[in-house]
Amino acid sequence: MTKLGRLYSMFDSVQLPDNLPYTQVSKWELQFLYLVGRHHLTGRDRIVELGSGGGGSTYALAMGLQENPAFDEKKGRLHAYDFFRVGKGTFATEKFFSAGHKPEDDNSFLNDFRARLEPFLPFLEIHAGDLWQTSDPDDTSPVEFLHIDIAKTARVFQCVSERFLTRMQPGSVVLHQDFAGPRLPWLHYSTGALLPYIEIAGPPIRSTLAFEVTQPIPADVLKRISEDDFTVDEKLALMTAVQDRVDRDHTGGIPFKSVLELAKAYVAHYDGQHKRAWSIAKTLRDDEYLSRTRADHFEQLKKAYDAEPKVSTMTRLKKLVGKK
Repeated sequence: MTKLGRLYSMFDSVQLPDNLPYTQVSKWELQFLYLVGRHHLTGRDRIVELGSGGGGSTYALAMGLQENPAFDEKKGRLHAYDFFRVGKGTFATEKFFSAGHKPEDDNSFLNDFRARLEPFLPFLEIHAGDLWQTSDPDDTSPVEFLHIDIAKTARVFQCVSERFLTRMQPGSVVLHQDFAGPRLPWLHYSTGALLPYIEIAGPPIRSTLAFEVTQPIPADVLKRISEDDFTVDEKLALMTAVQDRVDRDHTGGIPFKSVLELAKAYVAHYDGQHKRAWSIAKTLRDDEYLSRTRADHFEQLKKAYDAEPKVSTMTRLKKLVGKK
């Protein structure tokens, strides 16, 4: 069992406040964040949360840190990154505002976030804005813990991989909160590329995959991840390697082998190979979980396939004849 794996047996011992800030993270993921903060981290290196949202996940992690005797609030820091506003490209909800909706003249919920996290402000550093602007490209300080709930686009994941994954060392912990998202395949094939150098903690905690770095990650591997330097076939093979390690989440509710199979369709889709994407996706329509939760994904892939110009058999024959 991994060092992180021992935390799974402690879920029932966690008592989080009933009035946690609004969050889109499940109770199990909140409990795991608390357990990591309380029983695993030290604060000697950077503790980073990318995508703090309304503050529920930040609160659970900070509460664990505050109760951790190994964590020194005077020296340790929890770094919280987010746009802290609603609007196009932020993937934020108006529920992150204390009132439950955006004021007419302000799209920022930063003050609401500060108020909710008031007990932890002495060791909380808030970085508000576009991650490309709020993160330091020259910062090479080691990262002890990285919670990634911000990589909703390939552009943002490039920043995450360039400026944060490169600072992971043996013992560093990564939590991918969106691992159940088929539209975010970069999370899956990048994990596949990292498999020789990490140890997965155990079954995903709902949509979160947790792993610990066990060996130094070669610079060329990190470079390929940050530059997305993989062919489509390489990406699919890397995702298959992850499927060989990950099955259902710890509650038994999310079938990750199927989720990653649908994510493979999005690898082809983003590459413009819509026929290939639909050939992968259509075989998954009978999957109970995917048909219930990802109907819009199938519609999107089918629509792209239908819109792609079709070449008739006769046209293909004429082209072949013309080549002779």
